[in-house]
Amino acid sequence: MPVLVITGTGTEIGKTVTTAAVAAAALAAGQSVAVLKAAQTGVRPDERGDADEVVRLAGPVTPAELARYPEPLAPGTAARRAGMAPVHPHEVAEAAAKLATEHDLVLVEGAGGLLVRFDAAGGTLADAARLLNAPLLLVASAGLGTLNITELSARELLARDLELAGVVIGSWPDAPDLASRCNVMDLPEVAAAPLLGALPAGAGALAPADFRTTAPQWLAPRLYGTWDAEAFRIREAP
Repeated sequence: MPVLVITGTGTEIGKTVTTAAVAAAALAAGQSVAVLKAAQTGVRPDERGDADEVVRLAGPVTPAELARYPEPLAPGTAARRAGMAPVHPHEVAEAAAKLATEHDLVLVEGAGGLLVRFDAAGGTLADAARLLNAPLLLVASAGLGTLNITELSARELLARDLELAGVVIGSWPDAPDLASRCNVMDLPEVAAAPLLGALPAGAGALAPADFRTTAPQWLAPRLYGTWDAEAFRIREAP
């Protein structure tokens, strides 16, 4: 798995913190890691972006960013409004492939959900994953409403003949409600893919040293961690 593409069922659900957790777990396992942010939106040139946040939390990761747009919009829209060149899927794939020649693992983080558009031609992160022949990790929310959008995302990947490596819950609440606890059982079924982790709410606010030490406990072995999906299901099941 030299390249793993990380997408989500929407925005603000924990993609960047999940990316950082996978990076930290891989580093702890002795892997060299790069993180590529295909298109950063809503951040000024002098501000820290998502790739910078991954480095802050995870440690010695090689960060890369293809484009940055000032408004917090879909990349294609943000590029058009800023009068800037958009990012195209082939550019994402080429950058990730180059990083993969120099690192054991490259994490490609998308913006928003799977089909958020990069350019006027409708290019998406899914198109970049196709060019890379890379699996995708889907970050989903825990609570009510997550099953529908998770299944829609998984079906789109299936229709495109792309591999869904699994699902990670981007923020698991301290006191999960009934819907969240039931979703632990249902998410793997609707996604037709394994649940590969659950990050505790507020994980991104941990001190970096604590984040790096604890991150492997949130992720399954396929993501370089020690998290046990079955034990989590038994503990949280209603």
